[in-house]
Amino acid sequence: MVDIHAEPGTARTLADQGTVTLFLCGDVMTGRGIDQVLPHPGDPQIYESYMKSARGYVEIAERDHGPIPRPVSFDYIWGDALAELERVSPHARVINLETSITAHDEPWPDKGINYRMHPDNVPCLSALKVDCCALANNHVMDWGRAGLTDTVKFLQEAGVATAGAGENLAHAQAPAIVPLSEHGRLLVFSVGTASSGIPADWAAADQRAGVYFLTDPSRREADELAEQIRRVKQPGDIALASIHWGGNWGYGIPQEQRDFAHDLIDYAGIDIVHGHSSHHPRGIEIYNDRAILYGCGDFINDYEGFSGKEHFRPDLVLMYFPTLSADSGKLLGLELTALQIRRFRLQYANEKDTQWLAGVLDREGARMGSGASVTEDRRIRLHR
Repeated sequence: MVDIHAEPGTARTLADQGTVTLFLCGDVMTGRGIDQVLPHPGDPQIYESYMKSARGYVEIAERDHGPIPRPVSFDYIWGDALAELERVSPHARVINLETSITAHDEPWPDKGINYRMHPDNVPCLSALKVDCCALANNHVMDWGRAGLTDTVKFLQEAGVATAGAGENLAHAQAPAIVPLSEHGRLLVFSVGTASSGIPADWAAADQRAGVYFLTDPSRREADELAEQIRRVKQPGDIALASIHWGGNWGYGIPQEQRDFAHDLIDYAGIDIVHGHSSHHPRGIEIYNDRAILYGCGDFINDYEGFSGKEHFRPDLVLMYFPTLSADSGKLLGLELTALQIRRFRLQYANEKDTQWLAGVLDREGARMGSGASVTEDRRIRLHR
């Protein structure tokens, strides 16, 4: 196999050589139990058949791993991820925010699970120095269209760009634009599919707030996205498609997802596909010198202490650091850092768990021509 690695830790010094390094991760859920330990917890009432108070999720996590100090600082939940971001110094940081930011009290009817974070806890996202939140997912409207309006408003007030949701279809389809210093811009297009559990009536329309919703990803919808990209993309820009698709568990990647990702690269000018919805990492494909992250897994959540899916190791999460050519958008390297969620905080995974994650990526990537191995400094390197 050919190593495609370029050291992301030297991203800033390599900038003069025309490279761009990004930080990507999977679902960021800062609501419910996470919200309850932050400095400004909201109303803990939830409407689940299993539990009626968000504080119950804190108690379950503490039962397994010990007390969580309350309130925690705004940067507490990110733990070792902050040191890793300092080491790598990426040019842009993009997350999928799977939480509504609102104090609105009316949940979306009959949905069952509703995530929200109190607006005064937005500084926890600022602590991660997030540049862009993808919002086309199945939880951003858990507290209705009023909750969505609040979410966009509070993020923008915090200086965080948003994509994938807005007050109408035009806003939902518009990319977030993140400057990349002298290297042009990062264009983030965020879309969500029915397969991830997004209700069809969350779809944005000309005069209705909602998300950029795809019923069934197809070549036709790839062509529609291509039209939008052509209107915006300039020489030197990098285009990223952040896609919420598929179920929560399992490693299988449907052929229609692969076809859609290939179409986005071949016909829409997308340089990297940032897929999420699965609660654990899935395989990675390198296609035409572009990375397709089919499922980045969760990054932070309050599921700690729950049983039933231990064989997927949902407590283990990944930070993705792709390095791209600033001129062509081609992938030059992909390094990943393994972390573990403990007491609602991210910590470096041990060597055994890092090897386990690398084995998963190697096994699943082999189906698509990629492999993964652990470096001497316990990072995971993708190769082909």
